[in-house]
Amino acid sequence: MTSVNKVVLAYSGGLDTSIIIRWLIEKYHCEVIAVCIDLGLLEGGASSFEAIRKKAVATGAKRCYIVHAQKSFAQDFIFPALKARAIYEEKYLLATSLARPLIAQEIVKIAKKEKADALCHGATGKGNDQVRFEIGFRTLMPGIRIIAPWREWDIRSREDAINYAKKYGIPIPVTKRKPYSSDANMWHISYEGGILENLENPYPEEMFQMTISPEKASSKPTQIKIGFNKGVPVSINGKKMDGFSLILALNKIAGKNGIGRVDLVENRLVGMKSRGIYECPAATVLYFAHRELESLTLDRETLHFKQSLAPKMGELIYYGLWFTPLRKALSVFIDETQKFVSGEITLELYKGNMRIVSRKSPHSLYWEKLSTFGYSGEQIYDHKDSEGFIKLFGLPYTVQSILRKGI
Repeated sequence: MTSVNKVVLAYSGGLDTSIIIRWLIEKYHCEVIAVCIDLGLLEGGASSFEAIRKKAVATGAKRCYIVHAQKSFAQDFIFPALKARAIYEEKYLLATSLARPLIAQEIVKIAKKEKADALCHGATGKGNDQVRFEIGFRTLMPGIRIIAPWREWDIRSREDAINYAKKYGIPIPVTKRKPYSSDANMWHISYEGGILENLENPYPEEMFQMTISPEKASSKPTQIKIGFNKGVPVSINGKKMDGFSLILALNKIAGKNGIGRVDLVENRLVGMKSRGIYECPAATVLYFAHRELESLTLDRETLHFKQSLAPKMGELIYYGLWFTPLRKALSVFIDETQKFVSGEITLELYKGNMRIVSRKSPHSLYWEKLSTFGYSGEQIYDHKDSEGFIKLFGLPYTVQSILRKGI
């Protein structure tokens, strides 16, 4: 085994990555550089990240970088997925899947700056994240050595990890153990494992952080107007906002109306099925509103073809293939379709439900004079023209019926 001098670790400050710092030092006798990526949902702001930095250094890291990537996450990862309306298995809005390539990108930047000879992540050997991280690492920094402790060490459980932390005096939160694990960023909070692994168990109401139950939501509906420019949300109720601020604001508005909970049994990339519970209030509302705006502004064939690409884009993102030529090429096509997807969608949010109040776009292809059941004028639409169209459209089936009569 070749020696390792300097490792850059994707660091969250949680139990696993905290003990990984010490484990790397013990096993590889190397220098560890920790990198924590701010994706927009850590309570406490700057003070919390300073605590994470101090903890990493106290645990043995030579340095700890804090990268504030909220705006990049919104503009460069979330909104391209939104414009594509990328979705995995019809329900999952891909927040964790979108975060991993961004994290990989930032880790590689610092690894090059630090002239590191290895990268490390804390993903387990059963999950999707190991694939997402490592494909990102190998694409952006070919040939770099990758260390995945969960595929090497003897730690097999949370109890083992806690004992390891105690052995080396690594500070860990002394809190009641949650019967599930969670991952949070501005686009969602996920909950997996523990009591949720039994599919007969309903999710516990007390675990949710961004949404209240529809039953407890206000009995008064909330009306909200979302403005888009070329497929990207840019305003709420007429107030212009950057992507990060808009998502956080919409999380609060939709969350208090009980919107954005998903209970999903999904097919992991590694081959097994798993159950995930997701809170994604802003994402749920924005996907809904974006769909309504596209219904006005895209012609039929473009809309239908784009809809057929959404599951494929969802798969590419879920599988960790963000940096691939196919994903990039599809995003170029998607951007072309979004040139006229501008306007405002007004929604009513009420106890977990959404309904359209109004649709408005300067580029709308909806023509009331043409669509009316009243008289459009023969120069616009002559009802007599439909007879010939119907005959030609159904001609193959008429021929089939004549030539195969009796068969």
